[in-house]
Amino acid sequence: MLKQTDSLASKSDPATVNAHDLSFNLMISSHDLQTRIQALSQEITNDFKDKNPLFIGILNGAFIFCADLTRSCDMICEVAFMKLSSYKGMESTGDVATVLGLDRSIKDRNVIIVEDIIDTGVTLHKLLPDLQAMEPASITICALLVKPEAVQHPIEIHYAGFEIENKFVIGYGLDYNEHGRSLAGIYQLASQE
Repeated sequence: MLKQTDSLASKSDPATVNAHDLSFNLMISSHDLQTRIQALSQEITNDFKDKNPLFIGILNGAFIFCADLTRSCDMICEVAFMKLSSYKGMESTGDVATVLGLDRSIKDRNVIIVEDIIDTGVTLHKLLPDLQAMEPASITICALLVKPEAVQHPIEIHYAGFEIENKFVIGYGLDYNEHGRSLAGIYQLASQE
């Protein structure tokens, strides 16, 4: 259960939260997230206006980001989702399983993959060849968070929200064993002493 532990913190962005047995500190406020998403959406609109791109949100983590991003884009676009699984608890397993695949053709479409976080790069490293085999016109990657120190498979990220340390985070769609997704800000695991 999530609990606000700082009674002086704002209602939307408490300074500290608990998820299960761990404590997390505010790293990126909801205001800073929305400001950055507005900037990303403007860049994407400038690049894809009149191209009716297909945004593919990667579930579950990117669902909030994908919704806010596409609503902020000033253009006609479509949205689809895929669900991939590679995490257990706080660790990437290294195995990527497709839980929910695409429900439409992407042939000759301009595809924008929307990811919540890119750390090792394993998920996209395994997904991109499958998508490229479907013959889209282009594939572009938009990630809210990027952990440069953790990358094992370099991926070209066209639109990046924030570069962060290689520490576990929750909030704004990201979770720790399904807790924390509904937080408005992004929270980093507190130091365990």
